[in-house]
Amino acid sequence: MSAANATPPATPTKVGPTHTASVMGTYGRQNLVFERGEGSWLIATDGTRYLDFGSGVAVNALGHAHPKLVAALTEQAGKLWHTSNLYRVAGQERLAERLGAATFAERVFFCNSGAEACEGAIKIARRAHFVAGHTERVRIITFAGAFHGRTLTALAAAGNEKYLEGFGPPAEGFDQVSFHDADAAEACIGPETAAIMVEPIQGEGGVHVASPEFLRALRALCDRYGIYLILDEVQCGMGRTGKLFAHEWAGITPDIMAIAKGIGGGFPVGAILTTAAVAEGMTPGTHGSTFGGNPLAMAVAGTVLDIVLEPDFLDGVQQKALRLKQGLAELHDNYPTIVDEVRGQGLLAGLKVKVPVAEVVKEAIGEKLLLVGAADNTVRILPPLNVSEDEIADGVARLSRALDKLSKAANA
Repeated sequence: MSAANATPPATPTKVGPTHTASVMGTYGRQNLVFERGEGSWLIATDGTRYLDFGSGVAVNALGHAHPKLVAALTEQAGKLWHTSNLYRVAGQERLAERLGAATFAERVFFCNSGAEACEGAIKIARRAHFVAGHTERVRIITFAGAFHGRTLTALAAAGNEKYLEGFGPPAEGFDQVSFHDADAAEACIGPETAAIMVEPIQGEGGVHVASPEFLRALRALCDRYGIYLILDEVQCGMGRTGKLFAHEWAGITPDIMAIAKGIGGGFPVGAILTTAAVAEGMTPGTHGSTFGGNPLAMAVAGTVLDIVLEPDFLDGVQQKALRLKQGLAELHDNYPTIVDEVRGQGLLAGLKVKVPVAEVVKEAIGEKLLLVGAADNTVRILPPLNVSEDEIADGVARLSRALDKLSKAANA
């Protein structure tokens, strides 16, 4: 059919007061629209203020409209937005050097999201063995309950059948074992194994925290068998646990690490950090990203790093995390018929509940508190890292009122 005779597009069908059928229905969205944010608060179009303890799923590490982030983005926007990676990008070079100084990393690749970072990490591990002459080493050991992103390879790595359904055969090359089981991981290592890939905290999977002993055991296995340790710190990194990266609590370093979310403070930024030896095989043409590491992203991420590395900032996160943990423990004691377990580390907390997670999230919204659901019937509590102690107390009080309603309804 010619363009002249084509049927004109239909007027979008209204399916609710805040969205239309023109938007693909891949999200179970709450019926809320926000027009601005201030620190730990989001303001809806009707002026209602909500305490944001979801932080855009651990993305808004410094809350909303942080003045230093706004200034960095605005200044850079007046200079240069995009050149592509056909040329050197000064912001990439500065940020890579700073990330290296603060971590184990000697090489950094910049991308746009956590899924891209995880995909790139898998490619780098396989490529490193390839250039070393071990072309058979392509398989990655992963763990049940993992979440590494929504691309086909990342979904295959996680192995969640719910997310894989309907998309054809899963990508090959992954062997999954039980989380927290180092013996099972060792039993799975064979001549084709290239790496072990693990989240120090499984956020999407239900806020399951890997013990320091488990992470140290995986590090030892990788050293023993000549394979690589890949850490996915997309959700738990950038200060969320009270250290710059969660693996620091175990006193180990990975060979490859995927990061995103908090590093951009709300702007799309991801990165893959590696040692120099692992990155040797990543020569021109082996990987790329059109938008990755663009000047806007680098300006914002550099400013986020400035703030998170300020003296006492991470100590402050630890202190506020203790306050949150104490508050959640009281909720566990006060509502034993609703709250099954308190989980998490730092400001990545979770409540495993005995009622549907959606009910907790809904009641919390009624109290003008925003939370995030997760697997294993767990609700995530993810306040900004610069949340105040008064706001933590306020959030716990709002959650208490929500749980009280659920408790009374269950006993009615």
